[in-house]
Amino acid sequence: MEIFYHGSSVLFDRFDLSHVLEGDGKVKFGYGVYLTSSFKSAAHYSGANKSATTHFVYIVEIPDLTEDNHIDFKRPVHLDIVKRAEQKLGNAIPQKFTLDGKDFRKYLAKILGGGSDVKSEKLASEFLNCIGVEFITWPYSWKNPDLGLNIAVLDDSKVKVLKVHQVELDNKQQLIPGSEKEVSL
Repeated sequence: MEIFYHGSSVLFDRFDLSHVLEGDGKVKFGYGVYLTSSFKSAAHYSGANKSATTHFVYIVEIPDLTEDNHIDFKRPVHLDIVKRAEQKLGNAIPQKFTLDGKDFRKYLAKILGGGSDVKSEKLASEFLNCIGVEFITWPYSWKNPDLGLNIAVLDDSKVKVLKVHQVELDNKQQLIPGSEKEVSL
């Protein structure tokens, strides 16, 4: 199991993908629960709703990432994932869409749902999940990928809330050090 963080202005006890657009209103990296390996980054994301007066960082546990249970942006898709997708679709996927996880996901959204709207992204995520792909990952910092990882978990039941901290943010939506207080659910 791996530990990640999620920022929100709303207090809840479990994740539910029916609320997927209530953060910043986008599914830029796929339809899923967005997590990060950085507590500070999660705190920043808790300020996505500028009118919010409360900010929470969820400390969560997810299953381990393995080479064939996730796709990465800017990296080739694992051959086993491509094979499983082709078998389920009943046709070959052009190689140009397998060289980058982002292109692969967008290709699936287009052929399954017709575009890049939320419905198409949801269909792509459900398809990936049904072939054993649980996560979509991308670097926390594109300039320095070693700083950490962001992740979209495609099945909300795979995210277990361990703890929640209420935090305070400064006027630039950055974590105020020492403001973390654990909250009971």
